[in-house]
Amino acid sequence: MNKPVLILGATSAIARGTAAAFAARGHALYLASRDLDELQRSAADLHIRYGVEVRYGLFDAEATATHAEFLEKVIAEMHGLEGVVLAFGYLGDQMAARDFKQGARVIAANFTGAVSILSECANYFEPQKRGFIIGISSVAGDRGRQSNYVYGAAKGGLSLFLQGLRNRLFASGVRVITIKPGFVDTAMTFGLPGLFLVASPQKIGEDIVNTLKKSADVVYLPGFWRFIMLIIKHVPEPIFKRMKL
Repeated sequence: MNKPVLILGATSAIARGTAAAFAARGHALYLASRDLDELQRSAADLHIRYGVEVRYGLFDAEATATHAEFLEKVIAEMHGLEGVVLAFGYLGDQMAARDFKQGARVIAANFTGAVSILSECANYFEPQKRGFIIGISSVAGDRGRQSNYVYGAAKGGLSLFLQGLRNRLFASGVRVITIKPGFVDTAMTFGLPGLFLVASPQKIGEDIVNTLKKSADVVYLPGFWRFIMLIIKHVPEPIFKRMKL
């Protein structure tokens, strides 16, 4: 049986799709989030469907002081880890750009908490000289847009952090993969205006797991988002600042 994978933010739609894809490949799983009741249901479902060991536990991305102890507990319970998938996030709303209390939560959930727990994970994998870290960022981090620039700034920071972590861990044989999804059919995006080409979280989950078979370090999902964002990134600033995006 393949070694265990830790899923952080395991109750999100993308995380569920990713967990199912790993379970289908025989990986034991540790599911972590703030909703223990939902984790219990997900763990039971995955165990019944795929016959793999599935454990779960409380994890709060914003409670950074608990992260080291949390990871030690997971490693002890699972007798080691093969990889980690970071799938938590908080979109917030446009008030985050006008009310720093809301903006601070967006930054804490999407960047500060991610840096905290992934730093602990890197410290575990580096001496092992094997393993993987998959961080789910967003196309929103590729360029600041008026509709969600606080969220985009946090995700952009996460992408840059993952890039540096990849540079640090390369010599140790630890893979660090940055996933940049476009619009995905999740609770976080439900009802938002202007969505198009919305992907299913199950397909995104399958694609995330399949990246481990490929050499790419930064993966846009679905793949066409690479070309969409390439165009957006190359719009000259004097024009871009006048656009309603």
